[in-house]
Amino acid sequence: MASITAQLSSITSSLDELTSRVAALAEEQLKAKQEQTALELEEAERSLRSGIRRLERLLRTL
Repeated sequence: MASITAQLSSITSSLDELTSRVAALAEEQLKAKQEQTALELEEAERSLRSGIRRLERLLRTL
């Protein structure tokens, strides 16, 4: 069980970092008046955050 916990923890951390990068890109696109691109990036960010929460819940149950 420790192996899967470590792997999931690492994946969650990586997703958190990627989510921050996507959020930063969305902010840049918004400033550049690329609203549609920013909206799509924000939606991707929300999906990533949802995935992170789900993995965190799973980790608490292991």
